[in-house]
Amino acid sequence: MSNFQLGLIIAGGVVLAVVIAYNAWTAHRNAPRRASQPEAGEGGPADTLVRQEPGFDLPAGGAGIPAQGVPGASPGAEASHAGHAVDWQDSLQMPLPPAERRGGLDPLIDAIAPIGSDHVVSGDAALAALPPTRRAGSKPFAIEGFNEASQQWEMPVAGQRYTQFQAGVQLANRVGALNEIEFSEFVLKAQGFADAINATPDFPDMLHEVGRARELDQFASDHDAQLAFCLRARHAAWSPGYLQQNAARLGFVAGAMPGRLVLPASGLGLPPVLTLSYDTQAALSDDPEQSAIRELTLSLDVAQVHRSEQPFARLREIAASLGQAMDGVLCDQNGTPLPAMTMDPIAADLELLYDKLDSRELSAGSVLARRLFS
Repeated sequence: MSNFQLGLIIAGGVVLAVVIAYNAWTAHRNAPRRASQPEAGEGGPADTLVRQEPGFDLPAGGAGIPAQGVPGASPGAEASHAGHAVDWQDSLQMPLPPAERRGGLDPLIDAIAPIGSDHVVSGDAALAALPPTRRAGSKPFAIEGFNEASQQWEMPVAGQRYTQFQAGVQLANRVGALNEIEFSEFVLKAQGFADAINATPDFPDMLHEVGRARELDQFASDHDAQLAFCLRARHAAWSPGYLQQNAARLGFVAGAMPGRLVLPASGLGLPPVLTLSYDTQAALSDDPEQSAIRELTLSLDVAQVHRSEQPFARLREIAASLGQAMDGVLCDQNGTPLPAMTMDPIAADLELLYDKLDSRELSAGSVLARRLFS
């Protein structure tokens, strides 16, 4: 073999080695980022993301939520903040939401029919007389009794005694306003209950209540805001474990559905402050660490969360932290990155929205607001 041939062989080997190394580097670079292994004594994502989603589940969440109700509320803002956990209780000295002043049926958002009785009715008899469903069309329907002992309105309870009752149907929700057909169904249900306990209902005027329902529905439609922001990977995709690990550092826990994480509120049983959602198929994959996620959605249902939680400020901070830690950028629905200044007008508009809800006694996060905007 000549020196020339030997040189060609060596040169070919070097080129082959370079090609193999380059392909390996490219594959590594494009592989989904994986969760880092915990240090000794530390828990991984599986330890952190325990399913603790509050029982009240939001009807609107995830990638399909449009921004509406807030002028200029275009989804997205550029992520530029350091990726670290945010202790909002300390950094903002956030007060807890005030105790609820109202609950149960309320004339502000319900059509209510008193049901008079000239005798005390047992809770057992009242429960037996309740209609089988708790809805009139698409609207929640309820019957409450006035407890003889506690002197409070409540849902009938076995073993208690009630001196009077009231039936109510919600005037509006996100499906729309109470209509004549739904009001008629409400009347039939309430009349059936009254007949069963030998009592007499006093129904409000249907046209008046339907008119109130339309006015309330118009107000709700004009002051509803559900915001969604998309964080997209700049380069390498993310594995579910990597995404969960970074979200857990910011306080997110696993939601009730695959591909859904939630940031719990400060009070037990309240709707989550924020929702983070990603591809359900990736979450259900047989080999999640090989699943490639290229985007996630951060969403806020404004009326469901008390303003004292500062949900939009937290969304901005979390989006920036995730973007920095995971090499992602917040974009609009067309994939165009948006500068941080885009968020400032939305924040100002939300403050005005909160004030308007407060003035109507439908403060964001209150029982009545959560019922109306559902």
